[in-house]
Amino acid sequence: MPPGSVFSKAIGQPLKIERYWKPMLEPKAQADEKKMIRNIQEALIDSVNLHMRSDVPVGSFLSGGVDSSIIASIASRYHPGLKTFSVGFSQSGYSEIDVAKETAAAIGVENASYYVDHEEFMRELPKIIWHMDDPVADPASIPLYFVAREARKQVTVVLSGEGADELFAGYNIYKEPGDLSLFTYLPNPIRKALKQLSVMFPEGMKGKSFIERGTTLLEERYIGNANIFSSSEKKMMLTNMEQYEKPTGITKCLFDEVRQLDSISRMQYIDLMTWLKGDILVKADKMTMAHSLELRVPFLDKEVFRAAAQIPHEWKVKNSETKYLLRKAVRDLVPPHVLHRRKLGFPVPIRDWLKDEMYEWARSLLTENGTDYLLDKTLALGMLEKHRRGEGDYSRKIWTVLTFILWHQVFIENVYTFSPLELVHS
Repeated sequence: MPPGSVFSKAIGQPLKIERYWKPMLEPKAQADEKKMIRNIQEALIDSVNLHMRSDVPVGSFLSGGVDSSIIASIASRYHPGLKTFSVGFSQSGYSEIDVAKETAAAIGVENASYYVDHEEFMRELPKIIWHMDDPVADPASIPLYFVAREARKQVTVVLSGEGADELFAGYNIYKEPGDLSLFTYLPNPIRKALKQLSVMFPEGMKGKSFIERGTTLLEERYIGNANIFSSSEKKMMLTNMEQYEKPTGITKCLFDEVRQLDSISRMQYIDLMTWLKGDILVKADKMTMAHSLELRVPFLDKEVFRAAAQIPHEWKVKNSETKYLLRKAVRDLVPPHVLHRRKLGFPVPIRDWLKDEMYEWARSLLTENGTDYLLDKTLALGMLEKHRRGEGDYSRKIWTVLTFILWHQVFIENVYTFSPLELVHS
């Protein structure tokens, strides 16, 4: 079932699906900034308070970024004694626990943290894939699994910051329309000539990607966060490429629905309709329910969405700062040290581990599995070797293949079996 839909079935008649709501963005051409900031503040405060209502203990996830800090800060003001939970990795540069603890101290709440090492990471992976059901290849699902496990030891309900990036334009990619704006002033013949010229540039040449993106229509170059492999790479890897739809075929109808909007709003809409529902909320739901933890997402309240949907495009990203208006709206609510800090979320050190601690495991998994009828893994093995030698960062591509192979082993090959006790008490 698509989100925001109902179905009805009459005897002898085909199934009928009807859409009753769709998250349409309606940025205003002109707006009162102070009034808009006040609307965002009021909507967020009301939403957090509503989501805190419970007969059981409620806590909040807390990373080093602004989204979770907003939720925790508001919740702590109206619900003293809030417990917050953080997770990190022992690998240097892959933990925001120190920042999270600083935030927790600043807003006066308790913080429980947990460090994950590569051995526990690999040991729990098959179980995590089992709980996920689908082969969602987002590395952030793994730390989410562990932070949910720790939270469940103390609370039954937890608040989280999902949705803020899509609603308030928080991804760095949303800076791209501004970075490429100079191309809009070039006549069509010049843009076409530049595009043809960029094709002749060697891969990796400085400026090649910039010119290619600047001379390509948004509908053709932006297909959301989930795009990992190029078409040529898919042809090399998939044994029957013809049966798979091109990404632009999936996003075209979505772009058609918002053709009247500005570029950033259109990118947000693509992510709302693909990335948010197909990755962000899937992993959040599955990884929390793996531990019988109820997840609540105050940013996705309908009143918060209504306030965010009206933000003019010039206040979404301003002076190269994402979530510009949201940051202004919460500057008196969150500690200063996180207000303008770049969010890492739950960073995962697979880039480093695939070069060292997880290399042999990854190579063995790519070599010995039952997916040969679907995948030619020559490309992935080559990427793993290049990645190990430092010839490029291929970690997300390698991880995508590894996730699918593990999913195939769990659900198709039955390589792993779990007792109910194992699955409930991780």
